[in-house]
Amino acid sequence: MKKIINAVDQVEEQMVDGMLKAYPQYLKRVDGTNVIVRAKKKTDKVALISGGGSGHEPAHGGYVGTGMLDAAVPGAVFTSPTPDQIYEGIKAVATDKGVLMVVKNYTGDVMNFEMAADMARDEGIKVEEVVVNDDVAVDGSLYTVGRRGVAGTVFVHKIAGAKAETGASLKEVKAIAEKVIANVRSMSMAIRPCTVPAAGKPGFELGDDEMEIGIGIHGETGTRREKLRSADEIVDILLEKILADLDYSNSEVAVMINGCGATPLMELFIANNRVADVLKDKEINVYKTFVGEYMTSLEMEGFSISLLKLDDELKKLLDERADTPGFKII
Repeated sequence: MKKIINAVDQVEEQMVDGMLKAYPQYLKRVDGTNVIVRAKKKTDKVALISGGGSGHEPAHGGYVGTGMLDAAVPGAVFTSPTPDQIYEGIKAVATDKGVLMVVKNYTGDVMNFEMAADMARDEGIKVEEVVVNDDVAVDGSLYTVGRRGVAGTVFVHKIAGAKAETGASLKEVKAIAEKVIANVRSMSMAIRPCTVPAAGKPGFELGDDEMEIGIGIHGETGTRREKLRSADEIVDILLEKILADLDYSNSEVAVMINGCGATPLMELFIANNRVADVLKDKEINVYKTFVGEYMTSLEMEGFSISLLKLDDELKKLLDERADTPGFKII
């Protein structure tokens, strides 16, 4: 295993330290924890908290800031944060208007966030949650009951965060988050696996002429293995599954081409070139496109496509200002 680290047991702590030192204008730490919160606490508005295992950077700490999250709770690599850590995050950002938890659909995440919410409610804090399940690859896995939450989660952070900034109620912010979840779908692939530092070896092996279709974000294998195909053919495979799952006809969409951690931007733009052409042929209008690394899997080489079906309300909120280390609309 080759990693640019100091020690396996220091990876998460030192990553958070480095992030905080890079972005002190945005971020600070809750004392005694790895919980990342806004440098200046938001007041009189609903607060948003999310999190999950480390290794998905810039998610989730990179999305703490104006127009998105108020707190992010990183666990160990690909491991859910503990209820105690999440509870500290909730307490740190809670306002009189309440807290919305944005949780990806993994069994450990859902269980631990719900336990933390119960602890916070016992202290009189208003807490609601939404569970993101945008991955169309599988309806269940070793990590989930039902569909996994993947890169589409970033759209939930962005749009629910924008709604919260308007001063909307907790009920209204939760409703808009659920609207995004109902209208976003994602699908992924990889040509090279990643290595969790504590494991010391890749999560799976691929031949030079092979690819995995339908991978998750925790380094797990996909739903099937195939011979490596051209970029256009790969896009067609992923889009076919997405478009079969939700009726996007005669609609406007936001597109996210998300790199898994080690995919060159050149290749992501090549993928987007095909995505845009296919959607145009199908008379699906692309309103806004995001290309880059938003929900990674360490150094996995591959990408995912996310499509968010938009209406006027979602378009307006998508366009609102966001100023965070990892996502900006100014």
